Amino acid sequence: MREDQSTTRPLTKLDFEALARFRFGIRRYLRFSEEIVRRHGLTPQQYQLLLALKGFPGREWATVGELAERLQLRHHSTGELVDRAQGQQLVRRAPDPDDARVVRVDLAPEGDRTLTELSALHRDELERMASVLALPYWQDAQ
Repeated sequence: MREDQSTTRPLTKLDFEALARFRFGIRRYLRFSEEIVRRHGLTPQQYQLLLALKGFPGREWATVGELAERLQLRHHSTGELVDRAQGQQLVRRAPDPDDARVVRVDLAPEGDRTLTELSALHRDELERMASVLALPYWQDAQ
C-alpha cells in the first residue's frame, strides 16, 4: 500500500466540505499575509524570515541552517534571503562569541519594528478568521 493511501474510515461529504472550508481559510489567510507584507515593502519570504528569527525557540538568533529548516528552504536559498534582508537592514550577521565557526543571524532594529507592526496585523486577521481556520470536525461515516 502506498504511504499516502488512507487506511482509515472513508470520508463523508461533510468531511470534504470541512477540508475544503479549512483549505479555503488557509489560502485566504496566506493571501492576506502576502498582500499586507508587500504593502509594507517586504516579500512574504522576508516576513517569514523575520518571524522565524523572532519566534526561534529559546533565543533571539538563529543560524542560516536553522532558518533553512524553519523556512523549509535549501541552505543556499536561505543564505541569499538573509543577504537581501541584511541589505535592507532588516537582519544582521555576527560571529557567535562561543564558537567562531558559527554565524548568528538576528533582527536589526528596523526588522524588529517592521515585524512587530506586521505581526499585530496578522494576529488581528487570525482573530477575525478564527471560525474559518478552526480545525475541521470529522464526521463518523454511517
